[in-house]
Amino acid sequence: MDKLFRVSSSPHVLDRDNVSKIMIYVILALLPSLIGGTYFFGWRALWVTALTVLSCVVTEAVVQKMMNRPVTITDWSAVVTGILLAFNMPSNVPFYLPIVGGVFAIAIAKQAFGGLGFNPVNPALAARAFLLASWPIDMTVFKVAPRGGTLSGIDAITTATPLNVMKQSLDILKHQSNYAVEKVSQAQSAILQLKEAYGHLFWGNVGGCLGETSAFLILLGAALLMYKRIIDWRIPFSYLFTVAVLAWMFGGPSGLFSGDWIFHLLAGGVMLGAFFMATDMVTSPLTPSGRIYFGVGAGILTVIIRLWGGYPEGTSYSILLMNLTVPLLNRYTRPRIFGERRRK
Repeated sequence: MDKLFRVSSSPHVLDRDNVSKIMIYVILALLPSLIGGTYFFGWRALWVTALTVLSCVVTEAVVQKMMNRPVTITDWSAVVTGILLAFNMPSNVPFYLPIVGGVFAIAIAKQAFGGLGFNPVNPALAARAFLLASWPIDMTVFKVAPRGGTLSGIDAITTATPLNVMKQSLDILKHQSNYAVEKVSQAQSAILQLKEAYGHLFWGNVGGCLGETSAFLILLGAALLMYKRIIDWRIPFSYLFTVAVLAWMFGGPSGLFSGDWIFHLLAGGVMLGAFFMATDMVTSPLTPSGRIYFGVGAGILTVIIRLWGGYPEGTSYSILLMNLTVPLLNRYTRPRIFGERRRK
């Protein structure tokens, strides 16, 4: 035989896309939010992002060298983790937090499990959860007002983020007998004013983590990922739909079906989580129906934490918890092979 054939295991169908190419597209999709975060919160936002990226890349190289593995920093996955971690931090955090977070994300949440493709949870979100548990004040106190706006998005209150204002106001209205009449009146006024802050929430000149405040810029990046088919609609849309429905049903001050679902979609990290965190290829389900279950589950957990939990935000923990269900979702939503008969 003149022609030699190579014997190898599956897969045998190759695609022109690879990890590096996909990660570069994700970085391009994140750039609008990074530019917006720098514009709204100043150059410090860029420094925080640079530190998380540098910390992630250096940690990946060092850990892989120590473990005698090929160094894969050129696949850009560590850069994506660094940017996403920075997007989940206030711009005013001490500079050692981005470094510690980057080390944790790569060394503990990623390389300890075998590297890219083997991590059970999203490394950036795991690092955020670690930082939030270890330095809760630095991670939840927002000191820098955005350019052209206030922390809350409304003029009457300037010391809290929109989600904090909503949560505190709802708590007062649900327990009116425990508060003075003036306090109750202020809470009612704050909730009404938050409805007028949709524009600020959409464009991004409100307080929050540096990459999550502008729904417009996040959607701009998400459009690129969907156009390139790097993500599909199932997880983001099932997640957002679930958050909207449950927030409308249970999130209002006047009982059932009085919640402000638009506010809950625009405020906090829901948009960032829906399009850039929950859709992580490694830690999200492979099957179409599994992705919908994943999005619905994350939406339910987000609303539970927001409305009845101790934190005003629940996006990170909801996605982390759903990451742990991915093996089960892949197993029980596996499509039936064509022609296969179910066992009786």
